[in-house]
Amino acid sequence: MRALHKIQILVFLFCFPMLIAQEQTTIGKMPDMDIRLLDGKKTTMYRLLDSGPILIDFWATWCKPCKQVMVHLNRFHSKYKDTGLRVLMINQDTPRSLGKVKSYINSKEYQFLVCIDPNQQIAKKLNGQIMPNLLLVDQDRSIKWRHQGYMAGEEREIEKQIKILLAAQ
Repeated sequence: MRALHKIQILVFLFCFPMLIAQEQTTIGKMPDMDIRLLDGKKTTMYRLLDSGPILIDFWATWCKPCKQVMVHLNRFHSKYKDTGLRVLMINQDTPRSLGKVKSYINSKEYQFLVCIDPNQQIAKKLNGQIMPNLLLVDQDRSIKWRHQGYMAGEEREIEKQIKILLAAQ
């Protein structure tokens, strides 16, 4: 009986880190897709990636954790923009809320790119319905890291992943 208990503990200790890693890490290719920026300009995901890696976040104006992490993402955008890193915020509000989205972004003086995705086409392609939902994509269009949700202090892990990605470029 004790041997069985020890085996169960060893299996748990061996498997638990892999479960955590699978939950937060997704390796795959970023598909190309049309992007409509908040200012009305149109581009594609691949055109944005031609300039360098991108940190993507899905958000909405009603999402409190989204608003909390945005402060840090704006700071990362400013801090790392000279390395080519860009932050792309993909908004999930309804088309009727476009004015509210513009007002919020302007009031905070955020400098990152904001894309609107009112029909959640991008969110569906990238499994971004849970918010906030961050993806770190390198210039080769590989999704190197994913993280869902936000709690205070997690900005350190986000920045750590940015540094890892930039060091590999």
